[in-house]
Amino acid sequence: MFDRYNRNINYLRISVTDRCNLRCQYCIPATGVELMNHDEILSFETIVEVVKEAIQKGINKVRLTGGEPLVRKGIVDLVKMIAEIEGVEDLTMTTNGKLLEKFAFRLKEAGLRRINISLDTLDPERYTNLTRGGLLADVLKGIRAAQAAGFDPIKINCVIMKSADEPDAVNVKQFAENNGLKIRFIHQMDLSTGEFSLVEGGDGGDCKNCNRVRLTANGGFKPCLFNDQVYSITDFGISDALEKAVLGKPRSGTRNLSGKFFNIGG
Repeated sequence: MFDRYNRNINYLRISVTDRCNLRCQYCIPATGVELMNHDEILSFETIVEVVKEAIQKGINKVRLTGGEPLVRKGIVDLVKMIAEIEGVEDLTMTTNGKLLEKFAFRLKEAGLRRINISLDTLDPERYTNLTRGGLLADVLKGIRAAQAAGFDPIKINCVIMKSADEPDAVNVKQFAENNGLKIRFIHQMDLSTGEFSLVEGGDGGDCKNCNRVRLTANGGFKPCLFNDQVYSITDFGISDALEKAVLGKPRSGTRNLSGKFFNIGG
């Protein structure tokens, strides 16, 4: 599928839930968030139907996000269902790693090919503060489990405030290099003001070459993270909603006043 600016849209990011088992300061406000009703969340069968339709239109890469995808009950079954769809060439997941020790081998066996793990600091106390209660040890165990399961490459997503020269970022980079992991630095973003930049070590934030659309956990196709447009599969049907999202994709991101990172999937 090509959008109005001749970008080939072949990448679908699917938020499978808006729930998360961490409360990271840059993602979720201290006052908490209003979550979707459970009956709004797309069923596995509907997600599979969406992926099949998207494949027919030219999508070949799928990434599962959240919230935190591993808190979705039956997530391994969903991975297997998507992995078995002909035409899915790359199936990946972004996770905070908290539950990865439990799921790594099962995810690999189910057909997940690659994995990104969020890690912003190697200081246990600072990690607990940043995530409002998380344990760094859980993530480190998850990384080791992913390595043992045979995931390669494993990418580390590290959020930075201003520069990759920040002490936490330097330490995470050294850890990644010492352990055969890929590192991606993601500048802290603000949806409401439109603050975003290129991902260091990745291709996110590069509007002129953006090849992705997003599916929210309640069935809305979003052409752009930094834009308020959304096309519901309930209102338009899967095929038309996807086509509208692709044709409605803006030349570049502006700002998003209606969405949040926790329910779009970043």
